[in-house]
Amino acid sequence: MNRILLRATSLAAAFLAAAPVASNAQATQTRPTPARATARPAAPRDSFALTAALPVDPAVRVGTLPNGIRYYIRRNAKPEQRAELRLVVNAGSILEDEDQRGLAHFVEHMAFNGTTNFAKNDIVKYLESIGVRFGADLNAYTGFDETIYILPVPTDSAGILERSFRFLGDVANGIKFDSAEVVAERGVVLSEWRDGLGVGERLRDKQFPVIFRGSRYAERLPIGKPEIIEGATPAPLKRFWRDWYRPDLMAVVAVGDADPARLERLIRTTFASIPRRPSPRPRTVATVPAHDSTLVTIATDKELTSSNVGVLWKRPGKATRTVGDLRNSLLDELYDGMINQRFRELALKADAPFVGAGASSGAFVRGSAYSSLDANAREGKVIESLQAILTEAERVQRHGFLAAELDRSRINMLRGYERAYAERDKSASGGFVDEYVNHYLVGDGIPGIAFEYAAVQKLLPGITLAEVNALAQNRSGAANRVVTVTVPDKEGLSVPTEAEVRRVFGTLVAADIKPWVETVSDEELVTKAPTAGKVVSEKTIASLGVTDWTLSNGVRVLVKPTDFNADQIVMSAWSPGGASLVADKDVFKTSLTPTVIERGGVGAFSLTDLSKKLTGKVAAVNTSIGDLSENLSGRASPQDLETLLQLTWLRMTAPRVDSAAFQALLPPIETALRNKDANPGAVFSDTVQVTLANGHPRARPLTLDMLGELNLGEMAAIYRDRFSDASEFTFLFVGNIDPVTLKPLVEQWLGALPTTGRTEKPRDVGPKQFTGVIDKTVRKGIAPQSQTAVLLAGTAPWSREEAYMLSSVGEVLEMRLLDRLREALGGTYSVSVNTAFSRRLRQEWQIAISYGSAPDNADQMFKAVEQELDSLRRVPPSTAEVERVREQQRRELEVAKKQNGYWLNMIRGRVENGDPLDGPIEDEARIGGLTADKLAAAARKYLVETNRARFVLLPEKSP
Repeated sequence: MNRILLRATSLAAAFLAAAPVASNAQATQTRPTPARATARPAAPRDSFALTAALPVDPAVRVGTLPNGIRYYIRRNAKPEQRAELRLVVNAGSILEDEDQRGLAHFVEHMAFNGTTNFAKNDIVKYLESIGVRFGADLNAYTGFDETIYILPVPTDSAGILERSFRFLGDVANGIKFDSAEVVAERGVVLSEWRDGLGVGERLRDKQFPVIFRGSRYAERLPIGKPEIIEGATPAPLKRFWRDWYRPDLMAVVAVGDADPARLERLIRTTFASIPRRPSPRPRTVATVPAHDSTLVTIATDKELTSSNVGVLWKRPGKATRTVGDLRNSLLDELYDGMINQRFRELALKADAPFVGAGASSGAFVRGSAYSSLDANAREGKVIESLQAILTEAERVQRHGFLAAELDRSRINMLRGYERAYAERDKSASGGFVDEYVNHYLVGDGIPGIAFEYAAVQKLLPGITLAEVNALAQNRSGAANRVVTVTVPDKEGLSVPTEAEVRRVFGTLVAADIKPWVETVSDEELVTKAPTAGKVVSEKTIASLGVTDWTLSNGVRVLVKPTDFNADQIVMSAWSPGGASLVADKDVFKTSLTPTVIERGGVGAFSLTDLSKKLTGKVAAVNTSIGDLSENLSGRASPQDLETLLQLTWLRMTAPRVDSAAFQALLPPIETALRNKDANPGAVFSDTVQVTLANGHPRARPLTLDMLGELNLGEMAAIYRDRFSDASEFTFLFVGNIDPVTLKPLVEQWLGALPTTGRTEKPRDVGPKQFTGVIDKTVRKGIAPQSQTAVLLAGTAPWSREEAYMLSSVGEVLEMRLLDRLREALGGTYSVSVNTAFSRRLRQEWQIAISYGSAPDNADQMFKAVEQELDSLRRVPPSTAEVERVREQQRRELEVAKKQNGYWLNMIRGRVENGDPLDGPIEDEARIGGLTADKLAAAARKYLVETNRARFVLLPEKSP
């Protein structure tokens, strides 16, 4: 219920957003979404006949109850002592009657507001008491064609699975639809509708009638119509529920760390007694009618900040059921991957008409598929961008791809499947659940990664260049083609006409389009290895499982081997200083420096050449300059560990300064800044930033004038100053890494980094914490919606205990505000409370509360916030509230400690803050010691309004 998923309209949503921009050079790899499985022998050769049906992964138990309910069960131990449960209803907004527009989604809300076995919100409070967060974990969504209820639950305590299944059973057969609760929930659903208003919604409403011409998809958005939501009553809600929540349209999915036999018993006990519906309404499938000619939609909006153009070809959909279907999907992936690589290369040119462009294909809506070309156009370059993306598609159609392009794509694709297979026993349960849900809803096969990997190894070498080139024929022609154009509505910017758009297709026929030409360097990534250093000191921190090396050049290296992932190593590196050491006038320049320099590539390789050089490699290193440190972050597969270290060495010693890449970067930044003030959210954010910083020069909102400050030579000098001297750098590696293997590589590449013995400390030069009471209203925007941000701030001595108590009291406050603002008042859809407690330079804390509401309700909502702040200061949290917070924290910590990122951040934090690495890890003890008295004391200390800021965003015109 934290979102309405327009599951089958992701393509249309993409038309409303920027097209993919050229990415930094990282290991190019196709990320397949294969069904995963436990290891088993490769299938016999005849299993790969193109007509052969994809087998069902033997690790999943699939069955059907006598009443028609399907079920999918799988044991999976990642994360440990957890299970992912789903109730899948093969019905969504597409099936609503005219008086039910929006009520499919409303039914989803009512499932949490009273059922046979659970009173209003009882299931939410129960699951929160066992560590499941509402929204973040416990959730549901309604799409065009399905509604899915999501319960991730612990499995290590008695009764949890039983109660969880009982709730899902109630959703299927026991929602009450109490009149008073329906009336109360209207406000919550309307708040969700209101949150979705804005430029995206207005453009969607102009485009969907064209994209889905003649289809119910054009008029059955899951959020529905506000007038129907406002007048919702139990009768039409019950009618939708009775018509469509029925056994022949439902499936139960249970994957996790639990006995499959037990899960099956629970499913049978809970769901087998639900009776079949007599004389059920036919579950029809909506179609998207074909059309012979090209349709064009051109939409403008005053709040739009960029121009986009897309070309969409619609076609009948087909589930992936056979080996031949799988092979066809590989062909599509190869085509998209190769043309996207060309688009990335073109986007790096200074004269490119687009910021980024991309091709994609796949499922559209139920029973339909698509292929598309999209571009985020530079301002005033929509027609040129359309011409450019169509030219590349036409180039492929006339001349085909190059053999070298196919070779690289095959290598990267195979590597992606290889990695998925390597992680087969480490895969999270949620991934399996998504596959089984998709199998039930659309029929895609679930053969498991062992079969898929074997199949891809068999099929991929046989895919020819001619076959991939032939796909271009299916991505052309006027039939079933839709062109979408979106342009900001602003003075001085011309909007293309439909005639101009159509003319592009005509000029393409006569265009002289040459074959694609590329250059590929056969030079080694590093032509000559530097003189290696040595490990001169080695320590072991047994309590953390960390090896601590000091190299001969003074660089420090920390290594923590883990077995959480089979094919992952993550790296973090830093040294103190950062942007605090540059002049105030250079802060913007410094923040953009890593992006600018990385677009040039490294060493002898441009960004494009580097991508080609890294074919088949899974290794990437990126740089950043924060306020207090300069940083490198990296990731790699264990087999590409040396490449990771080579890239690190190159990033620090051989950055490539490319003036053409720099010039290509400036126009999109200029466009974004030129149009920024059209975006209400950006204006609101800038107002908050400037006000809280009291005009500090380091907190300047970005403006066009600031672009004039960018000088490539100066930025290169800043980069070298921050990264070319490795003095005081610490490198931290976490993951599936063998210190014995790593040690000589570290000596070779990190031990060779130049150092001068320079020592630096960050300076306290940032804006001071705001003081006093601030109230500011921003009027910007068209939509009848409001956004409020409330901040509390102060100073206090930092300690881990105090930082923990601040965070915990923030969690209690969020629970209370959600209960009050959403459940009691129906005035908002969601509330967030975030806390921060700085330790270095200045010890300051802050609490940030944010929520949306109707504009005319903003003052009433703020009064309710103040009342809850006062109540929590005066009245200690209840035992139940303490237990909910404590259990959620405990459960989240259990999962986090099995992830590499947790250890990377924890170890880095200790080093940066000067804490001993061998100190005790007290997180669990701290959580266990949380009490109502401690929370009450923290509330009195931190929920004070001495320093309080309130910012409210309202529309320009009152409703």
